[in-house]
Amino acid sequence: MTSSTVMNYDIENDDSFTQPVGRWSVLYYGSGHMLNDITAACWFTYLLLFLTDIGLSPRGAAAVMLSGQIADGFATIFIGELIDRFGHFKIWHGAGSVLVAVSFSSVFGGCMPCRILSTSTLKVETISYCVFAAIFNVGWAATQVAHMSMVNCITLNSTSRVVLTSCRNAFTMVANLSLYAIAFIVFSVSTAKTHADLENQYRWIAYSSIFIGCCFVGIFLSRTEEPRLKMGLRGNSHARISWAYWFKKILYYQVALVYMLTRLVVNVSQAYLAFYVINDLRMGQSAKALVPAIIYICSFIVSILLQEMAWTGQRLKAYYSAGGVLWVFCGAGILILPMNMSAFMYVLAIFVGIANALMMVCCSNPLLSFQNSF
Repeated sequence: MTSSTVMNYDIENDDSFTQPVGRWSVLYYGSGHMLNDITAACWFTYLLLFLTDIGLSPRGAAAVMLSGQIADGFATIFIGELIDRFGHFKIWHGAGSVLVAVSFSSVFGGCMPCRILSTSTLKVETISYCVFAAIFNVGWAATQVAHMSMVNCITLNSTSRVVLTSCRNAFTMVANLSLYAIAFIVFSVSTAKTHADLENQYRWIAYSSIFIGCCFVGIFLSRTEEPRLKMGLRGNSHARISWAYWFKKILYYQVALVYMLTRLVVNVSQAYLAFYVINDLRMGQSAKALVPAIIYICSFIVSILLQEMAWTGQRLKAYYSAGGVLWVFCGAGILILPMNMSAFMYVLAIFVGIANALMMVCCSNPLLSFQNSF
């Protein structure tokens, strides 16, 4: 018998891999992505607003955001391949968390190279923020890939795998709501009369988010064991598919395009509505927290309801189209909404959340893989 055959035999006869994962172990695992989730919510909701408020041009702020997304795209691919080959999930997770915490605090903490070089030129500031944005997204990708890929190596029990993933999603909800609660308190309690006051508001939000996230990361790293499982029960029954195989499938591009456009809609609603409610509608500072929170809560509730439905291809298309049409009407309403009716933005936020959920759930549903036309 080869070593891999012996390993598979041992795995099949080890009840610890097939028994349901304990409740505390599930909770410890779910807490591991808290830092990523709470900093990502802050990043997409408040980064552009923060950068423009401290003096960066809209083009410079967009360059900072873009540099981070490009770094995230490349890092996800390479880190995923390295973890797949060498393992050591917790090391990757811990290293990524350190990068996230340090770089995130550096972005919202001000331009560090500017203080070191004793200069505050716009070019130096933009480059500095771009570099730290890229580092943040590299660390974020390392933590995310390590955490997500641990599920299949923790247990062979399919029910426990679903429970682990569900717990992770539940902590995502906790992270987002925690961020918006912190932001609401900060914007309500403190008044920004100067640029320094405005920067301090965002720093309180950022530092509080890092502190909360790091506490949960500490729980995860100290209470979750490094997975010993390297392959499933049928790990050798199927040959590994080359990554180039998917680029020959038209369906791959169809699903990727639908998902990309859907994520674009959802990310825009998260990243730019804070701009809109402050700069265009002149709403109060607390609206920067309330509007995103309403969108997220409504989206979460609808997502839970949609999970209970029996999906078919036609129903997927119908609900996805309904979400798209609803977003078109919401977008038109946001575009023509006058300043003296700014309170109506809270109503629109409800429907934006519903539209986001309809589109995201449908485009992420595995049944999309079996649709040849969309």
